[in-house]
Amino acid sequence: MKPQFWFSGTWLALSACLSLAACQKQPEPAATTAAPAAATAEQVAPAALPDTEFNPKLAEYIKTLSSDEFQGRMPATKGEELTLAYLSEQFKRIGLKPLSDGSYIQPVQLVQIDPKEVSEMTFSGDKAPAPFKYRDQMFTWTTRVTEFSEIKDSELVFVGYGIVAPEYDWNDYEGLDVKGKTVVMFVNDPGFATQDPKLFTGNAMTYYGRWTYKFEEAARQGAAGALIVHETDAASYGWHVVAGGSATKFDLINPNKNADRAAIEGWVTTESANTLFGVIGENIESMRKKALSKDFAPIPLGIKASVSVKSNVRELTSGNVVGIIEGSEKPDEAILYMAHWDHLGLDFANPNNKVFNGAQDNASGTGALIAMAEYFATQPKPKRSIAFVAVTAEERGLLGSAWYANHPIFPLNKTVAGINMDVINVYGPMKDMTVVGYGNSELEVILKKYTEQQGRYVAPETNPSAGSYYRSDHFNLAKKGVPMLYAKGGVDSVDHGKEWGIAQHAEFTKCCYHKVEDEFKDSWDLRGAQQDMFLYYRVGRELADDTSAWPNWFEGKEFKAARDASLAK
Repeated sequence: MKPQFWFSGTWLALSACLSLAACQKQPEPAATTAAPAAATAEQVAPAALPDTEFNPKLAEYIKTLSSDEFQGRMPATKGEELTLAYLSEQFKRIGLKPLSDGSYIQPVQLVQIDPKEVSEMTFSGDKAPAPFKYRDQMFTWTTRVTEFSEIKDSELVFVGYGIVAPEYDWNDYEGLDVKGKTVVMFVNDPGFATQDPKLFTGNAMTYYGRWTYKFEEAARQGAAGALIVHETDAASYGWHVVAGGSATKFDLINPNKNADRAAIEGWVTTESANTLFGVIGENIESMRKKALSKDFAPIPLGIKASVSVKSNVRELTSGNVVGIIEGSEKPDEAILYMAHWDHLGLDFANPNNKVFNGAQDNASGTGALIAMAEYFATQPKPKRSIAFVAVTAEERGLLGSAWYANHPIFPLNKTVAGINMDVINVYGPMKDMTVVGYGNSELEVILKKYTEQQGRYVAPETNPSAGSYYRSDHFNLAKKGVPMLYAKGGVDSVDHGKEWGIAQHAEFTKCCYHKVEDEFKDSWDLRGAQQDMFLYYRVGRELADDTSAWPNWFEGKEFKAARDASLAK
């Protein structure tokens, strides 16, 4: 799971008067539906909370997967072998249908790219600045599967936010031929910069604000290089997160070895950006003003850049684990339940505690996936199929889910919807259910109905500008059009109140997130997780049994066009 800073701010809930959105029938694309308005949490009076025991084996599954024996569940290690064997064993015991070859394993072909030498970034031109130092002033890499990649005397062009978004009538590349050039752009999107709710989605980041999108769009435009300006508020993390960790990159193996990606991708610091903009007598603030203008046009910076990366390249095979309950009426249509099984492996430099156990992140979600499959297997057979997908390499860039999205077991226009479980609640019953990416799809309407039956309320994440919806595995299905729900127990503790709940999440981030301290604790209170799993079950069960239902994204959301096109087929 990628960093998610959603522990402060004012919690809001769905409006009590939210109208139900009509589900659509295939093959007609779903009708447009407006996103729901939010209301204060106080409008939903909490009642007694039922459904506290979904599957009593949940703790056992989490404890096993996060034990030292599983060595931190690193892809392509002994830890992976043990994890895949355990998941396959559980799926077989439960009675899930394997894949066509009789195995539960979907092989995932990965490549590991280790930069062993990155040059300084040098410049040429009349007002060329001094070279930028690697990690201090810039951080660059390549995703091309090659031992050497570079840009040499590549013209720098500022492209605003680097966005092409037809639904927002926005095209930063209009009229620009970027072949051989390196684009420089801001992170996040125009709505964050202005806080104007009518511009994109205001403070809530869209897909177009994510740095991954910006590199993808630069590649589609044919750029030789792509550089993002780092600003802590807009990125939602500091420069140390960008440049302080491992430079190793993982990616999926594909026939063209990523030759269609820019030769160099990377970031520059705020100070470095001001240096580049200063060449033409500008600075970040003046360039932001230009980028936000409706008549913005790309701006040449009057200098050329050169930088190179030498890498060691290694291909490897990992695996997703997939088990299926076949539908009784429409077995070719499916609802997905998804969780990532992988974590960070071993810390060989730590003499006292070498194992990144990843108990919350994400043995908890993987254990919940097993528990969900086991519960479904005890219930009447659903009319549509249910697929349980444990994906690999989430911590390496959401790669297992990207592989599944490119090689789906069920065609994506036969995939009704999905639910992602990434870090479940271990702090006891909560009054709230947090929807990450609130206001995205009609799945929230179904969730709200069952949440209120538990005497609880649905709340949006507190820091939508961080773009957390784009940082977990559901995103790879979402961007291909499949509505995906990412919801989890919130912070408004039934027993201890909201401040206590916020403090628990903050403490986990401080003490344990992506550290060896993320270990299973017998003191965890999984009653809240059990309640949440009833909600996940009921949403999926309703979609499985209502064979006319084809939920869609709300009007204006960036994935709606892909869903409409998919269903039209």
